[in-house]
Amino acid sequence: MKNTLLFFTLMILGSVTAFAQQKLTADAGKTTLNWLGEKVTGQHTGTIILKDGWINWNDNKIVSGEFTIDMTTIRDADGSERLEGHLKSDDFFGIDKYPASKLVITGSDSFEKGTATVKGTLTIKGITHPIEFKATKMNKEDGTWFFANIVVDRTKYNIRYGSGSFFDNLGDKVIYDEFKLKVNLLVK
Repeated sequence: MKNTLLFFTLMILGSVTAFAQQKLTADAGKTTLNWLGEKVTGQHTGTIILKDGWINWNDNKIVSGEFTIDMTTIRDADGSERLEGHLKSDDFFGIDKYPASKLVITGSDSFEKGTATVKGTLTIKGITHPIEFKATKMNKEDGTWFFANIVVDRTKYNIRYGSGSFFDNLGDKVIYDEFKLKVNLLVK
């Protein structure tokens, strides 16, 4: 009898937890991902498109989530086909072999005051590393927006072209190891 009562109590608690969690799906059409890559002599900016994604939301926290980034859509803001082709090549993102990158969220702090630290893993070119960044949450008429500036060390993902950390005598041809991704994510 005690075991039966304990079983039903655990089932009810599990059901309450499952129902309290809310799955929110990314609006890929309204979400924007803007990248910035810097070098000694300047910088390049552009966009990339979110293919799909979702988060599980509970108790003012992101419990989990997963986002797929379509690497074939990488664009240079100045429209340079040469730069876009180079970024898609094996020197950088190797899109023929790795057409997508993935961000898996494993959790966050509470967004009680609007901002929280988000933790997860980022996979680029089949290589996965932990990642952590600050995000801001804002509720609007069209859904819930999350804003983040994510800094990625490209060399951790075997993207070493023009890196002063791996090659000597590059002079003013050095491309900095870190690139930035400005995320404006809409979930509903």
